[in-house]
Amino acid sequence: MLSYILKRLGQSLITVAIVIITVFLLLRLMPKSGYFTREDYVNMDESARTAYLRSLGVMDDPVTQFVRFAGGVVRGNWGRSISVYPKSPVMTIIKEKAPYSLWFGLAALAISMGLGLTMGVLMARHKDGIFDTFGTLYVTIVRAIPSLIWLFLIQQWVTGWLGWPMVFYEDRPVSWILPTISLALTGIAWYAIWLRRFMVDEENKDYVKFATAKGIPRTRIMRKHVLRNALVPLIQYFPQQVLLTIAGSLLIESIYSIPGMGGLLVNAIRQQDNPLVQALVLLYAVLGIVGVFLGDLLMAAVDPRIKLAGAQGGQE
Repeated sequence: MLSYILKRLGQSLITVAIVIITVFLLLRLMPKSGYFTREDYVNMDESARTAYLRSLGVMDDPVTQFVRFAGGVVRGNWGRSISVYPKSPVMTIIKEKAPYSLWFGLAALAISMGLGLTMGVLMARHKDGIFDTFGTLYVTIVRAIPSLIWLFLIQQWVTGWLGWPMVFYEDRPVSWILPTISLALTGIAWYAIWLRRFMVDEENKDYVKFATAKGIPRTRIMRKHVLRNALVPLIQYFPQQVLLTIAGSLLIESIYSIPGMGGLLVNAIRQQDNPLVQALVLLYAVLGIVGVFLGDLLMAAVDPRIKLAGAQGGQE
């Protein structure tokens, strides 16, 4: 088990290093105008622009720039925004916006898991029955129709019937409900369809047939064996989904005017805010890598087969 953890940790650190190098190189390919506000770029002559870039260290040799960049990443100093939030530290911007995306994301994740897993169990236990039919219909609608269409319809219908606000207001809790539900709808479908699939696969395995032949009640088989084994593949993705809630949802946050992380990267790219783009791309990549690593550890903790593989690897 220890050898497995160390191996996955080493792979994750190597991946993070590759991401840091890649982000650094890509940033150097972006136009130098991304280090100026539009007004400054127009008002400065070429010599003034060059002097300003030298003061930022952008004109230094690549090795010096990379050492400075990597050191800033380790210390949490990711530079200052140029055009989106002029002269504001990137970390300050992230700290202000991340809580909105995080709390909406966690609330939606809890709803998605609660309703999605319940729906998946009912669909598997009543395969080809009424629960399975309605669950499949829901999943098909959510996954087949462009999300912008049904999200817009939900917003218009619900706000028209219940009189709820159409956009987010920090001081009106009722305005938090619809964005959270909208954010959870896709997750409900994802958990439901995958849990159903894994449970149906488990039901067709020999150990289930053997337990049934022994006369063990089907409810007990489903609860203690089929459901438990079917949840193992889903557990792997849970830490990643929790961490990536910080990234926010561009679509949901745009529709409901939530001041979160969702639209920040798009605005940074649109306005060529190089330091902010660099920091956000790196943040999202690292969150994804850490989430995968934690998911592997969680899966190893609940799946004895991975422990066995790790122990065998250690003996070799």
